[in-house]
Amino acid sequence: MMKVLGIVLIVLGVLGLAYGGFSYTREKKVIDLGPVQATTRTRENVTVPPLVSGAAVAGGIAILVVFRRRV
Repeated sequence: MMKVLGIVLIVLGVLGLAYGGFSYTREKKVIDLGPVQATTRTRENVTVPPLVSGAAVAGGIAILVVFRRRV
């Protein structure tokens, strides 16, 4: 279980370093008058700081090293 967590942290950290963040689309109802509805779509960007990504990679490596020594 800990080995999988370490690998997931490393992969997410590398992806965070490579892409720098992610974006998603959010829909919001503006008008809802019975059969008449109006929605808006906005694109939101979330940036992942390189320090957080690096910490995830380092944490994943640390978990793998500790797990390897205990087995």
